[in-house]
Amino acid sequence: MPQRLHAVALLVPDYDAGLAFYVGKLGFELIEDTPLDAPKRWVLIAPPGGETRLLLARADGAVQQAAIGNQTGGRVGFFLETDDFDRDHAAMLAAGVTFEEEPRDEPYGRVAVWRDPFGNRWDLLEFSRGT
Repeated sequence: MPQRLHAVALLVPDYDAGLAFYVGKLGFELIEDTPLDAPKRWVLIAPPGGETRLLLARADGAVQQAAIGNQTGGRVGFFLETDDFDRDHAAMLAAGVTFEEEPRDEPYGRVAVWRDPFGNRWDLLEFSRGT
């Protein structure tokens, strides 16, 4: 049986804050928002047309709250692929997304690092043809 990565958990301080940014500003799709034992919810989102989902996980307790925005030790830990870098870069800037750098060309494609409002570092990238 083939396997695929279904979801990756992303710690957020609050479900609604995560939804406001990812769905409200970036245009990700809300896949599911199911109440569990209060105050937990099963909140799955995905970029338009994306297969792998993000599970927004409300941080519970001091250890998890301290990890918000640093789940990957300060490295870029999330990679948003696009088929039109310039279009999506401009839309993200217009939505108030903070980019750490100007777009740059690498052997694998065009890329720029950005942060979500919780401190998580992402790449916006468009792969070169054939990559």
